[in-house]
Amino acid sequence: MDRIAPENWYRVQRLADDISLIDEPFIVPFYRCNMWHVRGRERDLLVDSGMGVVSLRAHIPLVSEKTCVAVASHTHFDHVGCHHEFGHCLVHAAEAEILRHPTRANTLAEPYVGDAIFTGLPPEPYTSATYTVKGVAAPGLIGDGDVIDLGDRQFTVIHTPGHSPGGIALFEASTGTLISGDIVYDGPLIDQGEGIDRPAYADSLRRLLALPVLTVHGGHFPSYGGQRHRQIIEDWLRRYEAGG
Repeated sequence: MDRIAPENWYRVQRLADDISLIDEPFIVPFYRCNMWHVRGRERDLLVDSGMGVVSLRAHIPLVSEKTCVAVASHTHFDHVGCHHEFGHCLVHAAEAEILRHPTRANTLAEPYVGDAIFTGLPPEPYTSATYTVKGVAAPGLIGDGDVIDLGDRQFTVIHTPGHSPGGIALFEASTGTLISGDIVYDGPLIDQGEGIDRPAYADSLRRLLALPVLTVHGGHFPSYGGQRHRQIIEDWLRRYEAGG
């Protein structure tokens, strides 16, 4: 498999409402994290930061043009790899210790990271056998109901346990925009296995279903609208309540 030059590792797609999608196209879609950058008047917001196999700040000017708050939707390896590059990082208290001291086990890199998750390998000296996430020394803590204020935009933190204990989503009421992390997206949801709490997952989805959502930017796969959001959640809850 070919090695990819670091300057080619990321791609950026600018969407509406001053929101941009950053991703790593050489990771297969199932493992490819969506990184969401939101432009604010006083500061910017970055939700998730990919695997960290190539420096985000060195190769994506968008995230270093002004003060940028890096939020972890949760601490699985594919979402927090470059958080250590940012001076202002936020994480839910339930997963703060993982962000401070990540291991291959507690970030779930151990069972999932191998060359098979790539279509092109990261540049040297990367090896899948030794891959680990770098820790953040002193992340800030966020919890349910907190507001992340960008000056002209405000995102409310919604604690969404189920996929992981400290999972969070961010909701901007003025635009109906939900940045959902891995609790819901338009693809196969990881709702069973190590660290999964299905009753909590159901409660989190019920909370998100009650919101006046117009647009969802998930942790994986393409964005979608409010009608699809409700359909995904209602279908999941119907299966769950039937014992599936």
